[in-house]
Amino acid sequence: MKPLSSLYGAAIATRNLLYDRGWLPQRKLGAPVISVGNISAGGAGKTPFVILLGELLQARGLRFDVLSRGYGRKTSGVLEVDPAGSAAEFGDEPLLIARRLSVPVVVGESRYDAGRFAEAKFPTEFHLLDDGFQHRGLARDFDIVLVTPEDGRDHLLPSGRLREPLLSLRRADAVVLASGASADAFPLQDKLVWRVRRGIVAGNVPTRPVAFCGIARPQNFFLQLRTAGIEFAAEAVYRDHHAYSESDIRDLLALKHRSEADGFVTTEKDAINLGGYWSALQPVAVAKVKMDLTSADDVLDTLLARIRERRAAP
Repeated sequence: MKPLSSLYGAAIATRNLLYDRGWLPQRKLGAPVISVGNISAGGAGKTPFVILLGELLQARGLRFDVLSRGYGRKTSGVLEVDPAGSAAEFGDEPLLIARRLSVPVVVGESRYDAGRFAEAKFPTEFHLLDDGFQHRGLARDFDIVLVTPEDGRDHLLPSGRLREPLLSLRRADAVVLASGASADAFPLQDKLVWRVRRGIVAGNVPTRPVAFCGIARPQNFFLQLRTAGIEFAAEAVYRDHHAYSESDIRDLLALKHRSEADGFVTTEKDAINLGGYWSALQPVAVAKVKMDLTSADDVLDTLLARIRERRAAP
């Protein structure tokens, strides 16, 4: 696998060089773009951080939208997310963001086209670009990258989970240390370094539930449940963004019976991907991710000041 990782790394390096030299163009939107991304294949907490950042902007009375590819959707083109819609229409994470923030969320293969759509329809002051670090075709005013402890010792795809080498963090304006990541493990140099803590909030959890999820790092979810004092009778794991089927529901109900569980607990994203099967698993509790940003007000002040400076520069 390592030769394949070397080829992948060479392709990524060439692509980044073309953008760095200006040989591949970046298109710019009218409103400032704040990108939130990572360097690994899922599990760093991008979506919870987008929600957290959105809540901070809302607390300041600032208007914004969220732009996303809409990974996993069965539709195409630029679409405004309907919070009452489905993951098949819009993707599970854009739908989750729309429901949590109650702001315009626009999906599109081209985030530039999605942004133009948003600017034509909404009085937006900022765009939040979800999973945007590798989407270099859209110019951004501020780049935020989340990293985890695993990222610091991982390898490039396909032998590891890294989408880019650690040196790509040089492009970032701010690096967010998540899940207890240490600054010493990364080439941060003069970057802004922020820290977040992530936990879960869950109410009405059955006494002995089956815990199940289809996310990038399922063991983190199970650990967070235990940290919150939730002991589960059994666990089930599905691939990230899994769209549940009737067969999956039968398997989960059989697992509940075998383990003598009295219900289920899962993630917000999985609750969305269950779709119409949600009622078949009752009682089921949803564990919501709670993310806290150290010195949040100061962080937002710094971010907004940087954007103002860059927009004012000739």
